[in-house]
Amino acid sequence: MRYAVLGTGEVGRTLGGRLVELGHEVTLGSRTKDNPVALEWATAAAERARAGTFAQAAAFAEVVVNAVSGRVALDALRAAGAENLDGKILVDVCNPLAFEDGEARLDPVESDSVGEQIQRAFPHARVVKTLNTVNCQVMVDPGRVPGAHHLFVCGEDAEAKRRVTAMLGELGWPAERVLDLGGIRAARTVEMYLPLWLTMMRRFGTADFNIEVHRAL
Repeated sequence: MRYAVLGTGEVGRTLGGRLVELGHEVTLGSRTKDNPVALEWATAAAERARAGTFAQAAAFAEVVVNAVSGRVALDALRAAGAENLDGKILVDVCNPLAFEDGEARLDPVESDSVGEQIQRAFPHARVVKTLNTVNCQVMVDPGRVPGAHHLFVCGEDAEAKRRVTAMLGELGWPAERVLDLGGIRAARTVEMYLPLWLTMMRRFGTADFNIEVHRAL
């Protein structure tokens, strides 16, 4: 597969690097084609790794992964170009994290989500929200946390969710550990999990944790 990973932060580099290791072609996208972090990543990763602008990455890809900060996601995707997103699976892994007076906040929160905003702004993209409830190291190596812990997916396109679930399987998440929450509106619920995640990270002193969901049969 050809993937675009938009964002040169730790999340983007970690996801992109793992996809390259799995044999996929990955372009790490940034605002400029000569972004030094992206170029260094592409040089170190493998011959299947490239660097480019958001638009170059999205045009190249069959699947686009949004790994920029939630506050700038729409700007990055506009730079990628609607014409390069139309009809493609767009995997949104970001959280709407903001800081005010040193405190973590969510924006948007409760009545909206980044996932929904992306789907509204790019109605012909097949947006799937996932992976935003775990640290990027756990995203690509769920074995860092023992037990049968879970991920979530949501989105309007059932086939897109099926294909994203298969991608998650390549990353080490068996299909039975991926819970489908329904349409893209559910993105607001998994995004609102972030404050609890941050509280637990501070309490545990590590980001290597996740949740396991049990239900009565």
